[in-house]
Amino acid sequence: MHNFDAIYKLILNELMKITNKDEFYFKPVKHKLSDIELISLVILAEFKSNDSEHQLFRELKDTALENKIERSVYNRRKRKLFPYLEEIILKMTEGSNEFENYFVVDSMPLEVCKLSRSSRSKICKEQDHAYQKKGYYCASQNLHFYGYKLHAVCSIEGVFQSFDLSPASLHDIH
Repeated sequence: MHNFDAIYKLILNELMKITNKDEFYFKPVKHKLSDIELISLVILAEFKSNDSEHQLFRELKDTALENKIERSVYNRRKRKLFPYLEEIILKMTEGSNEFENYFVVDSMPLEVCKLSRSSRSKICKEQDHAYQKKGYYCASQNLHFYGYKLHAVCSIEGVFQSFDLSPASLHDIH
């Protein structure tokens, strides 16, 4: 058995224990790959540290999933399933963090562009709530930055409990 298939089936079985749903939202067309199977594929790609979809679909060749989904359909459905994926991941982390008493909270800058280009940048300026701002001085990187701050809560064992983005101008204390 191909290692890819074995890992995929293991992830799918674990997800079926967490949730009993196959489909998460209404689709007028019946897909060959159910929503839970697609989420399993997304988690498998993350597990294998596959940043490239091209690499993922190269690995799908000669597996049971080869003809079940196209790359463009994968992208579109993956974006629609993001809220459900977050919910499943939260359930998974609750199970592994339920006996943890201590957590580590940290933040890091996420630079959208250099300060010199910040006035011309059009990234994420459509919605007011997603508007990035000039950040305070970041001592660890020795710079002022333009973008966001990533805040993460992690257990002592290294399992992420949650994460959030805030404007760069928001101080860590708040």
